[in-house]
Amino acid sequence: EQTVTLPRPGFSEGVDNQAGDWIVVVFDNPVNTFEQVIGILQQATGCSLEEAEMETWEVHHLGRSVVHYGDHAECDRAAGIISTIGINVKVDKL
Repeated sequence: EQTVTLPRPGFSEGVDNQAGDWIVVVFDNPVNTFEQVIGILQQATGCSLEEAEMETWEVHHLGRSVVHYGDHAECDRAAGIISTIGINVKVDKL
């Protein structure tokens, strides 16, 4: 399996981006529409429409996407919101 890494707006490797070293990963499913995923990502993470669209594209085409960076509590909060519409989501330490 090949891993594809796409550039993340506002993210620099090795930099403390949001006072934490945790990530939220969203996985593709056959249930939710693009519009649902875009909306919940914006609600949960406060990201722009453009970023939510890019992350949704990644989820659909690559099977998953890192959609948020932060401390553990912030990532748990965002993941909890995302999971409310049935999306499989995981919080991981970088």
